[in-house]
Amino acid sequence: MNKTWLSLLLMLVSVAAAATGYAYKRNVPYREAATDEYADKMCRLDIAYRAEVKNAPVVVWFHGGGLTGGSREVPSQLLTEGMVVVGVEYRLSPHVQTMEIVDDAAAAIAWVFDHIAQYGGNPSSIYIAGHSAGGYLVDMVGLDKTLLARYGQDADRLAGIIPFSGQVITHFETRNRRGLNPLQPTIDETAPLYHVRKDCPPILLLSGDREMELYGRYEETAYFYRLFRLLGHPDVTLYELGGFDHGTMRDAAFPLAVRFIREHEERKSDK
Repeated sequence: MNKTWLSLLLMLVSVAAAATGYAYKRNVPYREAATDEYADKMCRLDIAYRAEVKNAPVVVWFHGGGLTGGSREVPSQLLTEGMVVVGVEYRLSPHVQTMEIVDDAAAAIAWVFDHIAQYGGNPSSIYIAGHSAGGYLVDMVGLDKTLLARYGQDADRLAGIIPFSGQVITHFETRNRRGLNPLQPTIDETAPLYHVRKDCPPILLLSGDREMELYGRYEETAYFYRLFRLLGHPDVTLYELGGFDHGTMRDAAFPLAVRFIREHEERKSDK
């Protein structure tokens, strides 16, 4: 067995060991008064937690799928160090418009602020993360403060924003619905780039290899990073995961996300 496969095997064993001891609360509605049957079906979340752990950091995870597919999940790679992990389902295009999907993400995060202490989570240590379309959603909710404000919450209470290869220009599904092709760039109020600000929570930007990513996603992310730096954001980091494409970068990025959370939790405890 070569060193690469041995390292992978050890990582998988470590993840499996860390995930033991977790309990699950599944299919929890985060919109108490869903407007229709479709919203009631889709606006649900799953929670993984350890009953003996209190005041644990929380990761709210949004799946990918281009805003048109995918389903909620609790990634096993995040079930470590007692973290509470929330996997969110949301409505999809073409059933609803992009900003209605973004509003689902905001509603889910607001629910977590209000209820996660019941599952041992610390409302002051909520990190929002997601892959691809999920990365787009966490960028939008973390940057546009009006979204969480609708639900009585402040985006600046978030402990961190962790997009895995999230679209930062106007999402390609939005452009598709306008009759534009995926390589026609647009930036409007539905784009995270439109809402860049220097005072948002700490942000970890993760991208696959620039030669293997989807639709120039690395270059989008690099420009996103540069704008944060030019504005003077004090805590923004960008990683390019060489050799990984848009899909495979997801699993490669989890250790970086866990390290980011650990380091920021340690900083808080040192204050």
